[in-house]
Amino acid sequence: MQPKIGLFDKHSLLIYMTILAVSFLIIFWLILGVAKASAVCPVCTIAIGAGVGLSRWLGIDDTIAGLWIGALTVSMIMWTLSWFEKKSWNFPWRTSLTVVGYYLLIVVPLFYTGIMGHELNKIWGIDKLLLGIIAGSAAFYGSAKWYEQLKTKNAGHAQFPFQKVVMPVGAIAILSLLFYILTK
Repeated sequence: MQPKIGLFDKHSLLIYMTILAVSFLIIFWLILGVAKASAVCPVCTIAIGAGVGLSRWLGIDDTIAGLWIGALTVSMIMWTLSWFEKKSWNFPWRTSLTVVGYYLLIVVPLFYTGIMGHELNKIWGIDKLLLGIIAGSAAFYGSAKWYEQLKTKNAGHAQFPFQKVVMPVGAIAILSLLFYILTK
């Protein structure tokens, strides 16, 4: 039996947090029109959000759940920065504040609810969830930037349908398989 945090056990709390984050993204997208200025497509973000909830629900290792959390975080950061651009909201340290703000909003609650930071939940001396968040963030950001480079080289066109979705989600899926093998 999982320890309770308030009214919920840890597993249910993470599922509710994931649903809340995905709901926030959908509302943010619909109300503020982020889809018109999206650096990362909405389908990709929803797929990442669903991956987080599904991995925890299935009892998959925290490194893999962390990959999807990291990818979702980078996606939300890219959306927010695109929205700032669209609205011409230029202020000092905009990118840095956005990045730090999102990671604090994600990592601090995970730490204080006990989901992250448990001494026995480490791999290579690093918390499994934190390692996954770092690796997922880097992979998602790198694959999104790689897509942009490939698109530029191809006269502004994707090389195949849904390439913008396949590259970042595919990178996270491949890393998920790799971490599954490593943590099995």
